Amino acid sequence: MSSSEEKDVNSKSHNDDTNSFADSLQSFEAGNAAIDENMGAHSQLSRHLTNILSNEDGIERLESMARIISTKTKKEMDAFEVNELDFDLRSLLNYLRSRQLEQGIEPGDSGVAFRNLTSIGVDASAAYGPSVEEMARDMVNFPKHLMNIFKKKGDVPLRNIIQNCTGVVESGEMLFVVGRPGAGCSTLLKTISGETSDMVEVQGDFSYDGLDQAEMMSKYKGYVVYCPELDFHFPKITVKETIDFALKCKTPRTRIDNMSRAEYVDSLRDMWCTVFGLRHTYATKVGNDFVRGVSGGERKRVSLVEAQAMGASIYSWDNATRGLDASTALEFAQAIRTATNMMNNSAIVAIYQAGENIYELFDKATVLYNGRQIFFGPGDKAVEYFERMGWVKPNRMTSAEFLTSVTVDFENRTLDIKPGYEDKVPKSGAEFETYWLNSPEYQEVLREYEDYHQRHSPEETRDRLEVAKKQRLQSGARASSQFVVNYWSQVYYCMIRGFQRVKGDSTYTKVYLSSFLIKGLIVGSMFHNIDNKKQSTTAGAYSRGGLLFYVLLFASVTSLAEIGNSFASRPIIVKHRSYSMYHLSAESLQEIITEFPTKFVAVLILSLVSYWIPVLKYEAGAFFQYMLYLLTVQQCTSFIFKFVATTTTDGVTAHAIGGLYVLILCIYAGFVLPMGQMHHWIKWIHFINPLNYAFESLMATEFHGREMLCSQMVPNGPGYENVSISNQICNFVGAVKGNLYVSGDTYIDKNFHFGYDHAWRNWGINVVWTAFYIVLNVVLSEYLKPLSGGGDLLLFKRGHMPTFGTENADAKTATREEMMEALNGPDVDLEKVIAAKDVFTWNHLDYTIPYDGATRKLLSDVFGYVKPGKMTALMGESGAGKTTLLNVLAQRINMGVITGDMFVNAKPLPASFNRSCGYVAQADNHMAELSVRESLRFAAQLRQPKSVPMEEKMEYVEKIITLLGMQNYAEALVGKTGRGLNVEQRKKLSIGVELVAKPSLLLFLDEPTSGLDSQSAWSIVQFMRALADSGQSILCTIHQPSATLFEQFDRLLLLKKGGKMVYFGDIGENSQTLLSYFERQSGVKCGISENPAEYILNCIGAGATASAAADWHDLWLESPECAAAREEVEELHRVLPSRPTSDDPELAGTFAASFLTQMKCVLNRTNIQFWRSPIYIRAKFLECVSCALFIGLSYLNVKHTVGGATSAFSSMFMVLVIALAMINQLHVFAYDSRELYEVREAASNTFHWSVLLLCHMIVECGWTMICQFCCYICYYWPAGFSGRASHAGFFFFFYVLIFPMYFVSYGLWILYMSPDVPSASMINSNLFAAMLLFCGILQPLAKAPRFWIFMFRLSPLGYVVQALVTPLVHNKKVRCDAHELLVMDPPSGQNCGEYLETYISNNTGYLTNPSATENCGYCPYTIQDDALARFDIKWVYRWRNFGFMWAFIIFNIVAMLGSYYIMRVKVWSLKSVLDFKSWFNGPRKERHEKESNIFKATPADEQKVKKQ
Repeated sequence: MSSSEEKDVNSKSHNDDTNSFADSLQSFEAGNAAIDENMGAHSQLSRHLTNILSNEDGIERLESMARIISTKTKKEMDAFEVNELDFDLRSLLNYLRSRQLEQGIEPGDSGVAFRNLTSIGVDASAAYGPSVEEMARDMVNFPKHLMNIFKKKGDVPLRNIIQNCTGVVESGEMLFVVGRPGAGCSTLLKTISGETSDMVEVQGDFSYDGLDQAEMMSKYKGYVVYCPELDFHFPKITVKETIDFALKCKTPRTRIDNMSRAEYVDSLRDMWCTVFGLRHTYATKVGNDFVRGVSGGERKRVSLVEAQAMGASIYSWDNATRGLDASTALEFAQAIRTATNMMNNSAIVAIYQAGENIYELFDKATVLYNGRQIFFGPGDKAVEYFERMGWVKPNRMTSAEFLTSVTVDFENRTLDIKPGYEDKVPKSGAEFETYWLNSPEYQEVLREYEDYHQRHSPEETRDRLEVAKKQRLQSGARASSQFVVNYWSQVYYCMIRGFQRVKGDSTYTKVYLSSFLIKGLIVGSMFHNIDNKKQSTTAGAYSRGGLLFYVLLFASVTSLAEIGNSFASRPIIVKHRSYSMYHLSAESLQEIITEFPTKFVAVLILSLVSYWIPVLKYEAGAFFQYMLYLLTVQQCTSFIFKFVATTTTDGVTAHAIGGLYVLILCIYAGFVLPMGQMHHWIKWIHFINPLNYAFESLMATEFHGREMLCSQMVPNGPGYENVSISNQICNFVGAVKGNLYVSGDTYIDKNFHFGYDHAWRNWGINVVWTAFYIVLNVVLSEYLKPLSGGGDLLLFKRGHMPTFGTENADAKTATREEMMEALNGPDVDLEKVIAAKDVFTWNHLDYTIPYDGATRKLLSDVFGYVKPGKMTALMGESGAGKTTLLNVLAQRINMGVITGDMFVNAKPLPASFNRSCGYVAQADNHMAELSVRESLRFAAQLRQPKSVPMEEKMEYVEKIITLLGMQNYAEALVGKTGRGLNVEQRKKLSIGVELVAKPSLLLFLDEPTSGLDSQSAWSIVQFMRALADSGQSILCTIHQPSATLFEQFDRLLLLKKGGKMVYFGDIGENSQTLLSYFERQSGVKCGISENPAEYILNCIGAGATASAAADWHDLWLESPECAAAREEVEELHRVLPSRPTSDDPELAGTFAASFLTQMKCVLNRTNIQFWRSPIYIRAKFLECVSCALFIGLSYLNVKHTVGGATSAFSSMFMVLVIALAMINQLHVFAYDSRELYEVREAASNTFHWSVLLLCHMIVECGWTMICQFCCYICYYWPAGFSGRASHAGFFFFFYVLIFPMYFVSYGLWILYMSPDVPSASMINSNLFAAMLLFCGILQPLAKAPRFWIFMFRLSPLGYVVQALVTPLVHNKKVRCDAHELLVMDPPSGQNCGEYLETYISNNTGYLTNPSATENCGYCPYTIQDDALARFDIKWVYRWRNFGFMWAFIIFNIVAMLGSYYIMRVKVWSLKSVLDFKSWFNGPRKERHEKESNIFKATPADEQKVKKQ
């Protein structure tokens, strides 16, 4: 071994396990010498791995080893005797840890050190909330903003998101990043991982084993991985498929023992899944919040295995345990520790609520305070550092909680200060930072940095990583590539995954195919047998064109769904790119192949039914051409919409652009606006329109060689019975005088300027267009930006922007004394108040639900009570029934069977029970557009009794704002997470909304601390404590709280799985009462620094490290404590009935406010909601104005010709399509307020459901009318239609006022009937398409089959078309163009006037040359009304149609209210009856989950892994 290589290994492994290092060295030097036992073990590793994983015993041994090393820090790991391990395990661990085998495979691991690291970002801590007014201001200021950009003057304020961070993380170490949300933890992780696209600038020094960040990111990005807090996976593919894909993308070229690729993937997957307990989930879908799959903890571990498959050196885990309960969080942290120990990589982790056992897994910790680093060092020294500073750590507070509490604003602090240190402790971020920079610990970090820097020379690291990279790269990959496998392998692997996604999401495929079948059948039957198969006629020619255009339109517009699909998978694909797994273009390319089979089948189905039922050209060749053209255009438009999605950043904009694109494609396809009528200055669009080429090919193939029998010869009728054919002409475009037949080729040439010689040429052009869009897509997708991130940002109403910095937006919550005075008035005898309050009790509660054809008991014989002034905690593991019990007690269950008693003052529940309770749900749902004060006022107005004067209600709201410490951001908008209130502020608002309703009896809270950091959780519980002390009764579920939180409660009700009681009684001072019971029953003492909550959960077998031998439910039933508690409930039932009941009759009604008041408040709120949603309003206006303007300009100055009449008619078809796009937009917006109502406001009886529907419809109609007015201006006047009041006025009246009322009420009816937005869009698209089909534009009523006549009568759009087209054409004189004249010869001896006089007097029309004796030019129409008479369009129908529209509007409103009642209120739909997950929304355990914790140590572990 050369000295440089030896030094390289030394530099890397100086603190590695000595055994593993010596072994690998020895085996490498042994070279050609005799192979000793160790050497054999190494070279045969693949066989050993197969050995281990091939039998149950081996799998158990590997699991045991994982459990043993899951708690060892790097120091302990270095002292860990690998040689004592079993032979197979030893060789496995040696290989993984040193990765330096006799086969010369270089390790790619690396640590990281950083000094004075500062990230500068846009200062977005506070901004003005969005509104239509703000949008108008931005438009006015836009030129100024542009000038600033050109002058290079940044008009965007910047700030340091993190500053002066220094630290060292060696390989094999784990660093814990501590800080409150907004402190900069995520930014630190992203900066170290090189994910800096969101930031303006990064300053400071980096050393990745000597390399700087620029080099590391450009050449070795794959070694540094940032794992976001949300788990982005394709939900419909299985765990095995997900992990295999990741491993395939990272399979190195040089593999140990020359394993094949498949063996490598299998071995590594099985090994990691054994270590992380995922083997039983191989065939389960990964799932997400909406798709059922593995449990939350398992999904986190899938993310971990996927990240480990990357073979990276440095991992950053952002908010790693979000959404997990404490035991699952510990399990995940242990999994990261295990991976770090096995692979010797580094992990940097941010966790907001970490228990002590999680904290102890880390080697080092760093603390951030508002972006400033205030500590970095060994994890076990951090607490000591802050205690020396003067802070006091309470006994049972966890280290992580203590470190977070230090970083609370000084005025809001919760920690005590040591006597004598009051003036010495730092009071702000800047003071903390100064203290840190002057501390010996900081000097130690700097020394460590210098030492690290000297130990790792850049040249050696570069050489090592270059060699490692070369050994990894697959042949065919570029030497500089960051990806392990070459480009075509990436495409191949993505393609296999694409097919797996199609297979997993079979529902979408079925819906997609069935929509093609249904649409095909409707279209086919509507154009059924256009003409007799043996002889086609001119009467059927228009219908053929209409059919071909509609089918073409349908095949291409269904591709709009691509936009939604693209945005759904974007976060996953962007994550994979950051992991350097594959080029984004590889994913774009595979879509061509994987989506093709489905699309091919869809087009085949559509072609078969829409071709043969109407009996189009009866030739096999023509049919296959038809199918080929449709398939090509469908592929082409699919990539057009994918291209739109790739170039936009959000779905709303993408859909607006997509809508405009569809409109342009339609108008210039050549049917609604034939080429001859296109304006020369805009005609070029048809050259770039794939639909135009496809339509020409379809029409040309259909009409080529077709001889159509004339349906109407001119002249005919009385007086012309014996006229010779040579003196007649067919009344049809392309007719030749004296001919009974019209040639199809001449017809399409004269009418559309189409020719059969272009058919195949056009197909070729469309193939080129498709290829062009594919290339464009593939190239642009490489530059896809991830969805933008950003810190929390408060949005204020204009005029209310605060002057303080954002560090202290949260004011202090009220003390106990302030609370008592605010809630009960000054100088009140509290004991008296509490004694007068009602007591809520329950006894023998059982709750059973139907489940899988049988029943399942969720609560079993539960009893208890809540007394005024006391806080009762409801605890238990996941699935124990905490939330279920809360819902049962709060009367929020509407399925299953509840038996047992619930009493107020030992009497049955009064009618006022619901109104006298408050319920704070776990999810904080609020209307994003309202400010904090408006939200509270809305609740107070609608939920306090009518008799309370308005001033008093408003005054009470101000009290609550002050009590909760929200006065600094009372005028801030709620917003969405990240842009608006942070998690703690939202939780306070949720509590505030319930408090302003003045719940006199009881306040229920469901997991008020979940998702908060430890400090916010403390502040919320402190507030609840003060509330209880003021006489409020509180019942609250809580998930594994810290010791300090737990001791704030008075009483505990503990449940185990199956809803069985384990304890009910007082907690006692320092939890003594509770602990004495559990210590007596279990025989295990609770340590002085141990968390009592975790201790009791471990006792009963629900905690992270728990193992319960006895059945604690039985122990409880037999205990004296249980007998005493039961006796107490009985005693209450004996004493309480004598109390006078205060059943306020005003509280007995369902709602507090009258229907009128509800309408007024909700209307006002809906108005604000629209006004403050400028994105929606802008998209709405942009969509309709751009589309209307486009139509108006395309039909600029419509002529007085026959073509002008048909233009007026066909342009209306395009105008109707705008309404479809507006309905789809309206769905997305209305869904949010529906969801908020159903989740929170319905259950708390804030207002009646019909109020929500009606108010939303009224406001939506108002805005839509303004939009329609703009459309009217942009469409009606450019086209030059009649300016007469009777025409223009009627059009305005109908189009701007009546039509929006129709389609808004129709759109909302569809939405309120559907379970979600995608379903609503699908139902709407199909219904609207059917109505367009039956409105008489594509198929005249006269040609329709008898069966469908009723649909023409029922289709509202038919009446809209009639009403809107008549004012455009009524009494407009026709002046035929030369090609529109019917030219014929009169019989000899007559001139034209004499010959046609009788015919003209009996019919309409005029002659251009009455005195001529040949080539009479006859125009068949006098006014444009005549030209459209065959479409049943008559001026006299207009007011009749107006009446019909009102009937439709009223029907829509009734249907909207009726379907909402049936589907959502009465819940008669099957889906919602079966969907009871919404009631039990705790983290659910799935059926396949085997055990509660995979890292729970077992006594046999040590034995299993030792040498036998």
